[in-house]
Amino acid sequence: MIVNKLINKIIKTRIPQIEYFMQNPIEVQENVFNSLIQSSKNTIWGKYYDYQTIRNWEHFNGRVPLNDYNSLLPFFERIRKGEENVLWSGDIRWFSKSSGTTSNKSKYIPVSEESLQECHYKGGKDMLALYINNHSESNIFSGASLALGGSEQENEYKNDIFIGDVSAILIDNLPYWAEFFRTPKKEIALMPEWEEKLKKMIEDVSLNNVVSLSGVPSWMLVLLKGVIQHTGKTIQEVWPNLEVYFHGGVSFAPYLSQFRDILPSDINYMETYNASEGFFGLQDRTDMDSLLLLLDYGIYYEFIPFEDIEKDNPKIINLSMVEKNKNYAMVISTNGGLWRYMIGDTIMFTQTKPYRFKITGRTKNYINLCGEELIADNSNRALDIACKATDAIMNEYSAGPYIEGDLRYHEWVIEFEKEPNNYEKFEEILDTSLQELNSDYEAKRYKNLVLQKPKINYLPKGSFYVWLKGRGKLGGQHKVPRLSNTREYIDELIKLKN
Repeated sequence: MIVNKLINKIIKTRIPQIEYFMQNPIEVQENVFNSLIQSSKNTIWGKYYDYQTIRNWEHFNGRVPLNDYNSLLPFFERIRKGEENVLWSGDIRWFSKSSGTTSNKSKYIPVSEESLQECHYKGGKDMLALYINNHSESNIFSGASLALGGSEQENEYKNDIFIGDVSAILIDNLPYWAEFFRTPKKEIALMPEWEEKLKKMIEDVSLNNVVSLSGVPSWMLVLLKGVIQHTGKTIQEVWPNLEVYFHGGVSFAPYLSQFRDILPSDINYMETYNASEGFFGLQDRTDMDSLLLLLDYGIYYEFIPFEDIEKDNPKIINLSMVEKNKNYAMVISTNGGLWRYMIGDTIMFTQTKPYRFKITGRTKNYINLCGEELIADNSNRALDIACKATDAIMNEYSAGPYIEGDLRYHEWVIEFEKEPNNYEKFEEILDTSLQELNSDYEAKRYKNLVLQKPKINYLPKGSFYVWLKGRGKLGGQHKVPRLSNTREYIDELIKLKN
């Protein structure tokens, strides 16, 4: 208990700095911008775009192009082969393998020493600081943190650069004393094969005094159910001191009912927003589900209005120009050498004093057959309403477009943990809820003139797991794509039904 109180006190010393960037967001972001430019002016990238003469964001905006993974890939490849001072000053010793959606193509994101320490680790520390600030009687350092992470990957270039999920990079670089506060063992956590790792994780963590959980909800559920089956006990009996689940990576709404069934009723939940590219947000208040934008992490933020995403020359704004309740694609420049990089996520600000937001989906994770612009935030919320109305609990879902002649509708594939008590009612409420949440969808659904009633396919339990396994996408940060404007995923999933 003495150790717990001491660490709590040390961790909370960060709170005044968090409050400073909340109160002075634009000044802090300008300082980050200037630091990034100065640190990179002598790199290959910085010399090409003459960072030496960039004095403000307007210069930067007019000179440096918007980028995605493919446009920066040639530079990433040079770094992976060992070249220094390409996008960021100094050498890069780690590359994070990014999962994104279920795409077969892996993405490798450079992680510098600065981004590791000043962004990723800082995010973990601030997560604890904010949690303890909100729960002053917490005993979170009286036991082990169960961190459900990814694994190390083979480096095809055979040099000393570490390749792995960002969680694997974090675990591999933890100081030795940190092992006393985490589980499973490092050698298990970094195992590459998910199903074998899952088995060993269940055996290992079942023997520990776990006080906190962190990881992607879909895979955490698999682990928790495995622990229950392995021990023959409830989670509360296995871990009587469990007090919080730090979750992120996907919307929590589709999984909340299952976690409430499995975890103790008095457990705390805290949402995080971290990715291979950086740590961006934390839920700093217990009375709201918005996330605080983290502004002093070596990340400079820019935004593209959702309606401009597909344009050749989209409008790009900085933090001082954003508005509440508008959907934006997030663009970042970081202390890992990502310059004006579209990470693929969309967000909506709920506040600007301080800057709080909600994740609304992915830039390529929407359906827009005829101008309805259905995003994942709409589908998650509508499904939650339909499930509550029909006493259902959902496992996974995905949806895509269908078009043939004048026939247009959205086709869904849904897997339930607990089936609806009335399927017809479920489908009706899903459709009407989508109309209430999205006025464009409502307009297109009017009297079935443009968009017809959605078609829903129901898959047996375990189908999405089989699908992900077939794609080699089990565990770690791998996610099911919720919405797609093509039938790439939906056609594969419907085959499982047949």
